[in-house]
Order: sequence, then structure tokens, then C-alpha cells
Amino acid sequence: MSASRRLIVADMFSLVIFSFFVNGSIELLSGLTFAQMLQSRVTAIPVNMVIARPYGLFRDAIMRFGGAENGGFLRKTGLDITSYILFQVPVYTLILLSAGVATDAIMTAVAGQMVGFVLAARPYGLWLQFCRTRFTKVAVAA
Repeated sequence: MSASRRLIVADMFSLVIFSFFVNGSIELLSGLTFAQMLQSRVTAIPVNMVIARPYGLFRDAIMRFGGAENGGFLRKTGLDITSYILFQVPVYTLILLSAGVATDAIMTAVAGQMVGFVLAARPYGLWLQFCRTRFTKVAVAA
């Protein structure tokens, strides 16, 4: 398998696994039963697989533009937060729109998710880089 295909697989794997454990934990803490959480996470797999590589490429571009290779923890964290919010907010909004959620409810939901996006951004960025390194044996800007 080519290195570019391994990166695609790494991006998909990292998002599916991260989403399963992080979002699944949030759903359980929010009161969903284990069966409901499992159904939700299984349903999310196709969406995660579709957006994983575009997000990985988007994050790479933000990291390059922001000079992550020459930056410390704070710069990399800020760039991860920036890329995660700029990418995930429109995706989340489109998902809510497609579910028929009213505009005012979407605005409330997105505002509520912002804290989660900020908290998840850097851990996901580190997990993504870890997976990419394991799948390709090549480090990409963290």
C-alpha cells in the first residue's frame, strides 16, 4: 500500500476511534444507555470516514500556514483548536440542518459544542499524528 493510502487509512482510523471513545463517553455521561451510545457511534462511522481525510489535509494546511514546525506547545495547541473549530463547526451545522433542527437550536447547540471542540482539538491532533506515524512510519507536523 502506498504511503498516501496509508495516510488516508490512518486519518480514518484515528477519527473513528477517537470519536467512538470521546463522543461515546460524552453520550454516556449525558444519560444515553450503552446500547444507544453504541448505535450512535456505529451510525457516525460513515460520516467520520468521509470527513477524516479532508480534515487531516485541512489541519496539515493550517499547521503549515501557522508555522507549527517551529512552534511550541501553545502555538500547536492554538493551531489545532483553530483547525478543529473551522472544520467541525460547519460539519456539525450541516448535520443539524439535515436533521431538520431549527436555526435558533442550531446556534445554541453549536455554542454549546464549542467548549467540547476546544477541549478535544489538541488531544485529537496528537492522536492523529500518533496514528499517522504508526501507519506510515513518517512523522508529519504535529
